[in-house]
Amino acid sequence: MGQAMKRNLTDRTLKSLRPTKPGTHTDVWDLGFPGFGVRVSDTGRRTFVLTARYPGSKNPTRRKLGVYDRVSLEEAREKARGWIKLIAKGIDPESAEEAARHAALRQENTFLAVTEEFFKRHLSKTRQFKKAEGVIRREFVSRWAARPITEITRRDVLAVVDGLVDAGKPYQAHNVLGYARRIFNWAISRGVYGLENSPCDRMRPKEIIGAKKARTRVLNEDELRALWKASEAMGYPYGALFQMLALTGQRKSEVAEARWSEFDLAKKLWEIPAERMKSDAGHVVPLSDEAARILESLPRFTKGDYLFSASYGVRPVVGGFAKAKHALDVKMRGELRRPLPPFVIHDIRRTMRTGLSALPVPDLIRELVVAHTKPGLHKVYDRHTYLDEKRQALDLWAKRLRDIITPPPANVVQLETARA
Repeated sequence: MGQAMKRNLTDRTLKSLRPTKPGTHTDVWDLGFPGFGVRVSDTGRRTFVLTARYPGSKNPTRRKLGVYDRVSLEEAREKARGWIKLIAKGIDPESAEEAARHAALRQENTFLAVTEEFFKRHLSKTRQFKKAEGVIRREFVSRWAARPITEITRRDVLAVVDGLVDAGKPYQAHNVLGYARRIFNWAISRGVYGLENSPCDRMRPKEIIGAKKARTRVLNEDELRALWKASEAMGYPYGALFQMLALTGQRKSEVAEARWSEFDLAKKLWEIPAERMKSDAGHVVPLSDEAARILESLPRFTKGDYLFSASYGVRPVVGGFAKAKHALDVKMRGELRRPLPPFVIHDIRRTMRTGLSALPVPDLIRELVVAHTKPGLHKVYDRHTYLDEKRQALDLWAKRLRDIITPPPANVVQLETARA
């Protein structure tokens, strides 16, 4: 039960309207806008309405536009004008709004939007953030960016994984499947993207890809020599970076993200903070003379502290390794003058660690040089433990690497042998 009146609607008028008697309401129609008005309830609620002949209805019908204060008078009028234009085209305004809401929701839940949230809220807090982000963008975002995450299927994931397997990259396929699993599980746990099941569920890596085999690739002496000469030809930043990997045996991220503040060139020491180490423990790398010379040859920037950078030290070079590795391979093949068996950057570290085993270096020291610590023994320890022994090991390796790169003349070897 209610009554109706016509008024010139203004904010002052709206604020003056009082609650009606219990069980009743009052419709106040705007004098300057036919069909537009506000309904006042017995609780004082003021709801904007538009009465019109909507598509599919023969008779005028009243529909709600919004509640006053949450929706301003001007916003309600603007919405009513928009509805009238849609009605004139034979479009139901509520159906159009529902479609718009659905489109907006789809946009919010695209794979790109969800992964950006995943990067921001989860992945950025992990040590392997840059590496993982690069793989995810290359393998997944490039393919699925605009698609709702709820529409990514098992077949889509398999297409990526199978492509890597067919390309002879099973190890990478294992890693990529692991990243996919993390993204979808995270999205499900958030509970706001409409995703209830992961397309990776019940996908067993061993059955899909095969058993994950440990890499065993080690560069031989000819390949090490070619790597060094190729890196010399590459120049800064990647040439020197590859040489530091070969000399120190540290991980790619540890070298690529190194800062000048971590180095004491006078003492020839490199102290890598715990937050940059896989073991979450600080690590000290004594620098051989050759490593120190490489560092002294690097440019020093005033804008940032990173050693290896294409942005004047502001950011490290962590996103261009694929291109740099391809350039290295091309130059190495030119040095070798023969095919180069495939290898990944991490194989340089394995080559260095294998080389230590051929030198008079105790096994414990070999492991400590490359930051392989025994659980419970070196997780928390004096970072300078075995410093002299590690320095001796790295000096021996630098000398061995130098002999590989530039073998001494045969007569020098013979004289040394005769003298012995």
